[in-house]
Amino acid sequence: MVIGIWTNFVPNSDVSNTSQTYSKMFYALDIIGTVAFAISGALTAINKKLDLFGVLTIAFVTAVGGGTLRDVLTGNTPVAWMLSLNHVYAILLGFIVSALFWQKLEKLRVSLFLFDTIGLGVFTMIGIEKGLMSELHPVICIALGTMTACFGGVIRDILCNEIPVLFRKETFYATVCIFGGIVFFALRRTGLNTDIIYACSSAIIIIFRLMAVKFKWYLPVLKAR
Repeated sequence: MVIGIWTNFVPNSDVSNTSQTYSKMFYALDIIGTVAFAISGALTAINKKLDLFGVLTIAFVTAVGGGTLRDVLTGNTPVAWMLSLNHVYAILLGFIVSALFWQKLEKLRVSLFLFDTIGLGVFTMIGIEKGLMSELHPVICIALGTMTACFGGVIRDILCNEIPVLFRKETFYATVCIFGGIVFFALRRTGLNTDIIYACSSAIIIIFRLMAVKFKWYLPVLKAR
């Protein structure tokens, strides 16, 4: 029954319409998310005292890692960032901002967290959109959105010798992406403008994660004896 309900979320006509809704607003969100994740990766690398090339590398893989994995799995090759230099320029912008103003950003203890959270909200929607354009099931679309948002950060943390934030109990990470994806498909049933749905769903992910950290929400932890 649950599967049947999910299937009804995406009528065939909606899928064809979705492929035509890669609007200027959505593209702007894509670039904003790329810059945000690039800054997040660069700040992490700077904290680890890497050289400039190391900082640029971490910024790059953080920004495009999840999207690259998504495109490979869905057969969309060459992957998105290879088709447009705008993504590369966005990463370079994030790198330059971090390199020039990292001391000021470091004074704001929540800088890395905020940029990471913005990227999370935006990239979840991008992954879902890509899934809809490929006419995939909503559950798979949400999985792609979660993967797009999270796996750049996973690669960043592994390369920087950290436990990936995805697996830390004190951070709602993949959970908020999944919740945002469910909200997205629920809003699609209301007939709202597509841009509004994307913006609202991204905002909900960002707000949910901010609240989770503020109020210390986290999933139960299994403790070994």
